[in-house]
Amino acid sequence: MGERSNGSMRLLLAAIACFWSSLYLYVPTLTPYAEAIGAPMGMVGLIVASYGFSQLVLRIPVGLWSDAIARRRPFLLAGFVTAVLAGVLFALSESVWGLLAARTLSGVSATMWVVITVLFSSYFPPERAGYAMSLVTFATTVSQLVSTLAGGLIAELWGWHAPFWAAALVGGAGLALAGRTREAGARPVGLTPRQLAAVGREPSLLLVSGLAALYQFNVFTTTYGFTPNYAVELGASKAALGWLGLVSTLPTAIASLASGSILARRFSEGQLVTAGAALTCLGTLAIPLCTGLPALFVTQAVGGFGRGLVFAVLMGLAIKSVPSERRATAMGFFQSIYAVGMFAGPAVAGVMADSFGLQGAFYTAAAVMAVATAIAGGWLPRFFPKEAPAARAVSSS
Repeated sequence: MGERSNGSMRLLLAAIACFWSSLYLYVPTLTPYAEAIGAPMGMVGLIVASYGFSQLVLRIPVGLWSDAIARRRPFLLAGFVTAVLAGVLFALSESVWGLLAARTLSGVSATMWVVITVLFSSYFPPERAGYAMSLVTFATTVSQLVSTLAGGLIAELWGWHAPFWAAALVGGAGLALAGRTREAGARPVGLTPRQLAAVGREPSLLLVSGLAALYQFNVFTTTYGFTPNYAVELGASKAALGWLGLVSTLPTAIASLASGSILARRFSEGQLVTAGAALTCLGTLAIPLCTGLPALFVTQAVGGFGRGLVFAVLMGLAIKSVPSERRATAMGFFQSIYAVGMFAGPAVAGVMADSFGLQGAFYTAAAVMAVATAIAGGWLPRFFPKEAPAARAVSSS
């Protein structure tokens, strides 16, 4: 990696931290706030789901557009601009419909992640794609960890709207950092409809994307959906909601980094994803059994570690064997398909919560991860057999 690329990589990592902080500062308090201003559980689910709906619709077109013009930075900058606008709209909204619009706009911002990940991976050789994804996932989860804790504390000190304003400010700082990054070289690619269909029909990509959709169904039903509401029912304050986010995301950060380094030398991708999905399932299944906050915190730590094993590995597999000039398109497919889970999870869970209480939402999310565990254990080894230890050490170092 050249000195210029190394500098841009570090700038981009810092910008990524600001990017996710601007989108996650208000996550621990958003659904309780929506409920506090009168939104029924079905509407709360729709607000959360709108974030995934934007990404479901836009990520493939954004990936195609980026590959066609061989540019990444304009999309990076657009992600920050829309993140800032979403924070301001949240802060100015006093109705559930305003929250729905703002959450939809934040989903537009998150859509640009498809290109940001490709830009980051371009600073590394192809054989280190797994390491690059584990590193960027670690930076993502650490920023989410800090921002979710800070968001709860900020809300406790200055009220429900304060995390929204803080998100807008952090997004502005990230925009300044992103403006200083440079692009690695890429060739413009104009894919024909047949070539595009071939990318989308790649069995390994479909498998990995489907598993990611099941993962997102779970996480947007629980951590980013209804777990904070359940915590409030158990007596959690706004600050406690921030600590709950910390307990969930810290194990995710640790596991995501380990999945591309220490654990990658000892276990195959299939084994890591299967174990992570099983832990996530168990952590989710235990949520409605909790009668106090300490037990709920334990479930979040267990589930958080499982999520860290799952997602970093799946991201690396999505682009592992894809030529660099088509990576944005492949990542666009991957992220668009997993956005189905981001949309369907909270939407379905909201209906289940209205009909059967929050327990119904959590049991549905646990069942989904049980399915993911079975699929990962049965199919990932067929498409991604375990490499020799020496090869895995090189790709993970």
